[in-house]
Amino acid sequence: MIIQKPRVLVPQKALGEDILLRLERYARVCYKSEDKMAAQGNPDFLKSKLTLGHESIIEHEKATVMFIIDRGISHEIVRHRIAAYSQESTRYCRYSQDKFGNEIAVIEPYFFLEDDVAYRHWEEACLGAEKSYMALLKAGRSAQEARSVLPNSLKTEIVVTYNMREWRHFFRLRCDAAAHPQMRQVAIPLLLYFQKHLPSLYDDIEYDRSFPEKYYAQIVITDDIFNPL
Repeated sequence: MIIQKPRVLVPQKALGEDILLRLERYARVCYKSEDKMAAQGNPDFLKSKLTLGHESIIEHEKATVMFIIDRGISHEIVRHRIAAYSQESTRYCRYSQDKFGNEIAVIEPYFFLEDDVAYRHWEEACLGAEKSYMALLKAGRSAQEARSVLPNSLKTEIVVTYNMREWRHFFRLRCDAAAHPQMRQVAIPLLLYFQKHLPSLYDDIEYDRSFPEKYYAQIVITDDIFNPL
C-alpha cells in the first residue's frame, strides 16, 4: 500500500494575465465602454463590478486543475454542477496490475498524524481493505465488484474545470471553517495561488486562517497536460 499526501496540479498557463484582458473586453460590452479600455487593461474595472455582485461577466473564462485527493473529498467536489470532470475510475482501474505496483494508494489524513493510536487504526483498516480487494480479484471478481471494499481514503485523480465565477463559489464554500478539514487542506492553498495570480477576481474571498499551514496540500506547477515542470 502506498501512502501519499494530497496535492493539486496547476498548469503554468492556467491563470495568465490575458484572462483579465479578455474578461474586461467582454464585460465592457455591457456598458458600451470599450473606448475606455487601455491596451494593458484595468484590473480595477472587473474588481469594481464583482463588488457590485455582477459576477456573470467572468463566466466566459475557465481554469482547469487536477486534484490528487481521496475518494471522500472528490465526492464533495463533484457536487459543484457548473463544471466538467474526468476522474480515475475504480470500475476500470485494476490495482492488482503492474502499472499500479500491484497495490492501492491512499491519501494520508493529516488529522491522524499527531495521534499514533488513531493513525495505526486507519493504516490497519486500509491494509485490510487492500487485502480483501486483492483476494476478491484473485477469486475472479471484476474490478467494479471488488471495489466495494476499497476505503474512503483511496487516492483518486480528478481533473476539474470551472469557469471563473464557479471557482469563486467553490472557494467560498470549500475554504470556510465549516468545510471538511481535508477539503480545506487542498482548497485554501489553491485559493492563495488564485489570489496571487488573479487578485482582482479572488482577493476578496475569505478563508479559514486557523487552518495550519504546515498541512496545506502542495501546489504543483505543470505544463498544459499536467507534466510537472
